Amino acid sequence: MRVAVFGTKTYDRRFLDAANAAHGHDLTFFEPRLEEATAVLAEGFPGLCAFVNDVLDAPVLEKLASGGTRLVALRCAGTNNVDLAAAERLGIAVVRVPAYSPHAVAEFTIGLMLALDRQIPRAWARVRENNFALDGLIGRNLHERTVGVIGTGRIGALVARALRLGFGCEVLASDIVPDAALEAAGVRYVKPGVLLASADIVTLHCPLTPETRHIVDAAAIEAARPGLMIVNTSRGGLIDTAAMIAGLKSRKLGGVALDVYEQEADLFFEDLSSEIVQDDLFQRLLTFPNVIVTGHQAFLTEEALAAIAETTLASLSDAEAGRPLRNQVRLEHVRPRG
Repeated sequence: MRVAVFGTKTYDRRFLDAANAAHGHDLTFFEPRLEEATAVLAEGFPGLCAFVNDVLDAPVLEKLASGGTRLVALRCAGTNNVDLAAAERLGIAVVRVPAYSPHAVAEFTIGLMLALDRQIPRAWARVRENNFALDGLIGRNLHERTVGVIGTGRIGALVARALRLGFGCEVLASDIVPDAALEAAGVRYVKPGVLLASADIVTLHCPLTPETRHIVDAAAIEAARPGLMIVNTSRGGLIDTAAMIAGLKSRKLGGVALDVYEQEADLFFEDLSSEIVQDDLFQRLLTFPNVIVTGHQAFLTEEALAAIAETTLASLSDAEAGRPLRNQVRLEHVRPRG
């Protein structure tokens, strides 16, 4: 199958090319992200491969359909950037990678949690300047702290289990479908409001849907325990950025670690070191000493990239051979869980 691959970086091409040796698709790589202005590049390609910040709204999908695209393969798990209703109306099948390496994101989440709580980035920056003073670097143990996990799908469950069994945390969880195995391990399911009011640290692992957008807003922050730390490696839109900044300024929030950002599409995955970033909210976030931001890299391990490439290409092969699409996403399948 001829496939247009958008938003391509060197690591994407490396792993997709390696996996494609067993599938034999005709892959054409495009560096720009997919949006209405670049959709013309996909003309004549039956297959299209997209990533998290590619735009697949109705106008883009209409252009893709008119150009002959019949399959969109997302090399990610989330589908919040796709108008699934429009895709179904236009006869475009959408497939995704439902579980590439939950361990990659779970491990990165706990890494961010420790880095924020123990002020590792600040300590590293000091040592680079030959400043070995420890003043201002006091952290807290994770052991016996109360951590709230919102969304206990594959990633959230791994985080909850590691915190409960590995670090000895009191773990509260919120999900529309409780995980019996986590409950057996001592994780306690509560309503989101109770979780936010009780936790010292909250980590987000639910998909971005209309129901979960801004699940952390001004009201949630106001109801939270003073000094709450928030970690988000899921989707930026789960947090109201303006409310988060207000919480940091008032010291209601004790710290924030983000691998995703609400308006990241114009920032992440690009080298903007010589540019003037126009996003004032993002720039304000970077001024806080108790904020860590990374550029959506939680998934970025060799194991995850290999799994993403293989699952994506296998879906393309299934479509080309007329086999059932195991990882197809339909509108009725989307629901607000982790």
